[in-house]
Amino acid sequence: MSQMKLNAEEKEILRDFEAGELKSVVTPQRKEELAKAAEETFKKDKRINIRISSRDLEALQRRALEEGIPYQTLVSSILHKYVSGSLYDTTANKSLNPD
Repeated sequence: MSQMKLNAEEKEILRDFEAGELKSVVTPQRKEELAKAAEETFKKDKRINIRISSRDLEALQRRALEEGIPYQTLVSSILHKYVSGSLYDTTANKSLNPD
């Protein structure tokens, strides 16, 4: 695994984890729910083709490289997060709610 730069808080968490000071609070039932959700999330049963600008594609490829994942996986993850509500467009409906 490549060396990652950690901030002070991340270093503290890593130190505590390696010392065995962190304990999981996930119940077996919750673990099963999470496993099922992950399985459904990563099940790829449809294919799409899209046209995007070369600039956007290059930016996606750079971000994916930084994350250490294929860019198609990054795109799929972004789309999943958007449709599931954990990622949203902060500029959407801005004209409906002026400051």
